[in-house]
Parts: sequence; C-alpha cells; structure tokens
Amino acid sequence: MFDPVVFDTLSLALDEHDLMPASGAVLCLRAEPAPFLLTLPKDRLTCHNSFKPDHDALKSAGFDVLPPETEDFAPAALTIILPPRQRDEMRALFARALRDAPMGGVVIASLPNTLGAKTGEKILAELAGVTQALSKHKCRAFWAVKTEGWNAQLAEEWIAFDAPQETEDGLWSRPGLFSWDRIDAGSELLADSVPEWIRGRGADFGAGQGFLAREVLSNCPHVESMELYEAEFRALACQRLNLEGHDNWTQHWADATHDAPKAEYDFIVMNPPFHTGRADAASLGQNFIRAAADALKTGGTLWLVANRHLPYETVLSECFKAHEMLEDDGGYKIIRAEKPKRKR
Repeated sequence: MFDPVVFDTLSLALDEHDLMPASGAVLCLRAEPAPFLLTLPKDRLTCHNSFKPDHDALKSAGFDVLPPETEDFAPAALTIILPPRQRDEMRALFARALRDAPMGGVVIASLPNTLGAKTGEKILAELAGVTQALSKHKCRAFWAVKTEGWNAQLAEEWIAFDAPQETEDGLWSRPGLFSWDRIDAGSELLADSVPEWIRGRGADFGAGQGFLAREVLSNCPHVESMELYEAEFRALACQRLNLEGHDNWTQHWADATHDAPKAEYDFIVMNPPFHTGRADAASLGQNFIRAAADALKTGGTLWLVANRHLPYETVLSECFKAHEMLEDDGGYKIIRAEKPKRKR
C-alpha cells in the first residue's frame, strides 16, 4: 500500500493544475482502495489491479473494476497510475496507458522521492516527450499529455518485454514478479531440502511463477497433486508454462491467507512474502504460517524458507506441535513444522 502522502500529492496536482476533465472516462491503474478514490467522479471511474486483495477490496467498495487479465484499456481522458515497484513492469504500464489514451488525454502518476519519483518521471518523458511535475510531501506527481509526437515504437518495445519470457535459469517469468529474472536462492534451497519421499496432496502458498511446485512434482514421485495459490494474476501464465507436462496440479488466483481451504493438504511448501507494497511486513509471512496450519491435515507438514532475520519462530510454536530448523545457509533458514494445533 502507498503512503497517504502519495495520494495527497496526486490530489494537489489534479487541483492546482486543473487536470481533472469535466467529462470523459477516468482510469486508475494499480488502483488501491484508498480514500483518494472517493474524491474522483465515481460514475466515470474505472479501476484495475491484478493483485487479488486489492482487486477484491475495490469491488467490495463498489468501484467499477476491470478483470485482472485486462491489458488493453478503453480511451480515458485521464489515466492515474500508482506505479509498481519494478522498473520494467512500470515501463510497460506507462506504455499501455499512453498507447490507449486518446490524443490530448492526460497520464499522471505519483511516487515518493525515495522510491524513484524522478526515475518514474524520466520513464514517462521517454514515451511522451514532455512532462510536468509537482513536488510536495517528499513526493512527486508527474504527468504528460498525449500528443502526435509520443514514442509509439518505444511503447511497443516495453510492452513486448513485459510478456512471459524464459530466463537464463530456464524459468518462465515476467517483470514485477518476485525474483523475476532468476531463480530465488531461498526457493532453490527449499526445493533441495524437500525430501523425495513426501506424498499425498500438497499446496504451494504464494506460488509465484510455480518454481517450487514444479520441483516437487518433478522430483517427488509419491505426490498425488499440487495446488498453487498466488495473489498476483500476472504470475498465472508463467505457472502454466513452467508446469507444462504435469497434469496433476491446479492454480488458484487467490489470497492464501484468506482463501485456502481448511484441513485439506498433507503438506505445504512456501517462500512467503514479507512486504506489503513497498514496506517490510513480517506479519504477512506470519499470516501465511497461520493459514498453512489451518489448511494442513492433522498430521500435515509445512516446509518453509525464510530470510534468517524474520521472526517466525513464535508463530510456528503457536500453530504447530513441533518445528525445527533444517538448514541455515546463505542468509536463509529452512524450517519444517509438523502437526498443526487445532483451536478448541
């Protein structure tokens, strides 16, 4: 989630520079369910976010929300962007916004200065040619008007680079996903630590591109099936490519901390996320552990990798009858937790 001052800076730019059109559609990309949206003309506003918790929250709040797979947008007089963290994903999102805006349409974004505001403005300027900006609250709102001189060829190049692609490690991925251009060292360590003899029905919480599930299905012959839970819709196409050739798996566009079933699985593997948006949040990984305990059968086992410094041991003791660190290597810890405790 963005800091509220990002939205304050956006609002100031819209008001002081009279950027809100009197008519015509308003589009908000990577929209978040923030009070800022309530200041926009709701009857003309359409939102998009491919991250399941934000997508669902927007729908629950009554906003018009596009399907998560949408990558082509109807022309909007004003397009507001909350830029993603990864540069190549940001480039593609700016490119799609400017490509689909009508001539004379405004594209505006905002970022904190410490999170690449000037870089973001430079990216928009490469596409649009001319940008304007407003700095306030240690943030920067920046915008451009689409003109005939915008760089359509560069936009297409950036959009093409955003498609699923095979990395040097042989993993299909795309910009913006966790460890998108290489196999994550922690996930690789966990994959090597899961024994070949595990069996039954398994799940991968926060499955990303599907690397862990692929390794389990490829190396553990007694596994009946794997279910992949991933909140970022952009990852699902990569999962399908990475698990091609396996037919005993299912993917879910879902928030594992809320959407997983109860007492369903014999084992769960996971490398849980530990930041919300741009901020570190160990509580997110702790919630993944709680959700895994609920989703495991009485005798089930959790196989977990985490950065060494993350405080997961207390919640593991709360949720499981036993847990142990199997490895401590390269800044990562591999933990096995067994027999989830049931609330009475």
